[in-house]
Amino acid sequence: MKQILKSVSVIVLVVIMSCMTLISCKDKAQSGEEKMLYTEDTTLGEGKVQFTFVCEHIDGTKITFKINTDKTTLSEALKDVNLIEGEDSQYGLYVKKVNGITQDYDIDGSYWALYIDGEYAQTGVDFITIDPAKTYTFKAEK
Repeated sequence: MKQILKSVSVIVLVVIMSCMTLISCKDKAQSGEEKMLYTEDTTLGEGKVQFTFVCEHIDGTKITFKINTDKTTLSEALKDVNLIEGEDSQYGLYVKKVNGITQDYDIDGSYWALYIDGEYAQTGVDFITIDPAKTYTFKAEK
């Protein structure tokens, strides 16, 4: 009887510790413990065309980038300087990470919204031809 009680106690302890570890990992991802790649305005890339890109994090922090590129689409230019990452979908690149921070709708309802000159973009990042006169913004929203 003592042996069974001891075994059950060990199993319960292992389950509790596993749950605590999973919760801790999820909380870290959601609490923004990921590190921003850039914490202040900066210029990135090489090329003949320069455009402005703004990253607005969920806490309201805004980082402004001047991106120099020879790429023609916004996704190519931002991927080239490692500012965006995502998953390919039938609608193009689904951006999940900007400036090192993940927003994932499937996890917590947050996402990166794309704006062009303050207006919500009508197409995906893969289909936007760079216009140096425009400002492109990825804003974390929930």
